[in-house]
Amino acid sequence: MSKKVSKARERILKAAHMLFYRDGIRATGIDRIIKESEVTKVTFYRHFPSKNDLILAFLDYRHEQWIQWFRGSLQANINRSSSPTEALTKTLAEWFNSNEFRGCAFINTVIEIGKEQPQVIPLIQAHKKQIEQVIASSLPPELNGKRLAQKFALLVEGAIIMMQRTGHSDEVLSLLQECLLDIAMSE
Repeated sequence: MSKKVSKARERILKAAHMLFYRDGIRATGIDRIIKESEVTKVTFYRHFPSKNDLILAFLDYRHEQWIQWFRGSLQANINRSSSPTEALTKTLAEWFNSNEFRGCAFINTVIEIGKEQPQVIPLIQAHKKQIEQVIASSLPPELNGKRLAQKFALLVEGAIIMMQRTGHSDEVLSLLQECLLDIAMSE
């Protein structure tokens, strides 16, 4: 694949990522993505024969971008924090307080199109599993990392949804920190 084609594909993915995450998958038409990515229809369809193909590529792209950020941010916060629970809360605070926060792209996708396009489900499940793995790798070895990470991931999911619903990051993060500590203390 030539660099020119690769750059066009990357522009399409970046435009789809921004529009799907900001406006929703159903609300975003192919023509809008073509316009934003500044490619021709021929170029677009050469890379993505259908919107479904683009959705799957978007989820892969989002996963790589988000997991890389999450892993790096969590590790940086672990290095600066007194506990894994504090580090996890600080990591989510960065995301929740960013102008780009629109909830979890994977939760949004499954709600928006999961029934009509079940091929997205395995990608979403793999993303959520990797979040658990990143959390588990951040926990001290003396803890039951896998089980505790599952519990923490469940709380993270709830915090994301509550943040989307209320928009009050201080309240959500305070509740999250309290629940994370309760669970950590019970282990």
